[in-house]
Amino acid sequence: MFDSVTLTALSSALDGLAQRQRAIANNIANVNTPNYRAQRVSFEDALAQSVKNGSGSVTATTSLSLEPTQLNGNNVNIDTETLSNIDTVLRYQFATQAVNSDFNQIRAAIRTS
Repeated sequence: MFDSVTLTALSSALDGLAQRQRAIANNIANVNTPNYRAQRVSFEDALAQSVKNGSGSVTATTSLSLEPTQLNGNNVNIDTETLSNIDTVLRYQFATQAVNSDFNQIRAAIRTS
């Protein structure tokens, strides 16, 4: 039960979202650093394919943003980072609630047996 595709996929999603949260924090911290390139974390497409294949296990990948740079060579857009942060936090909350729900069902099943 603990190694179900759903629980594995949720764990992969939480790991990927946490990695994205760290990248966003780095991007915001370096908003004024000359020649800093924003980091982007991706895992959703790989996760969907992994679930389709019956695994649910993926590792997020971090790449540098290809967005245009400012005159100082920095390409961090604070508006983009803020929106991405909000989206990431909401997704993380949703995933943790889903994991909580799974564990509550297991806990209830153990109590009644």
